[in-house]
Amino acid sequence: MKLSVIIPVYNERDTVAQMIERVRRCGVPDIEMVVVNDCSSDGTKEILDALPASADLKILHHEVNKGKGAGIRTAQANVTGDAVVIQDADLEYSPEEFPAMFRLIEQDKADVVYGSRYSGREILVDSFWHYFGNKVLTTASNLCSNLHLSDMETCYKMIRGDIFRGLSLECARFGIEPEVTAKLARMDVRIYEVPISYRARRFDEGKKIGWRDGIAAFWYIFKYNFLK
Repeated sequence: MKLSVIIPVYNERDTVAQMIERVRRCGVPDIEMVVVNDCSSDGTKEILDALPASADLKILHHEVNKGKGAGIRTAQANVTGDAVVIQDADLEYSPEEFPAMFRLIEQDKADVVYGSRYSGREILVDSFWHYFGNKVLTTASNLCSNLHLSDMETCYKMIRGDIFRGLSLECARFGIEPEVTAKLARMDVRIYEVPISYRARRFDEGKKIGWRDGIAAFWYIFKYNFLK
């Protein structure tokens, strides 16, 4: 079975090449990477364009900045794997977690696997307000979707390929997380959650999600659970 890894990138020149190599060495034998550069202005595009051509790597570029969700939607039409997962281009998440997640789909135990940052593995201690915000949003999402997740906002949502390609996605920014969760909750799919390690970045290290995205997430939780 093949795993497709979508890597949305915006201004990550210091980490993007390293992350691509880590995905290659993650332990899943058959990997396909689709990198979507969201009109980076810091030299990320030049780094990506300088990488050697490889059968496991497809690089796409946005001409204007559109947001993480838009990058995922661009990649959606280009993935061919039996399972699909999103990988941020920074170093917060570890692709070495993929084999344990992928195994559940390979063994036909799960259709979707969430990697939870807050369910028992080691994490670099985050700020209280970022942790609290995640918990509040996860609780709101659970109340609306009737799921019992510990980390709705996690980047690591590994989804069976046919299910992922069939999702009608709309959000352009970080609202993609509650949107995907709400739409999966409406489907007859088996969702598992596994613990993952996590190294939280600070805002002075390039973290991009902010409080405005948190406020917007409440709207998307309501919209995609009740209005669509």
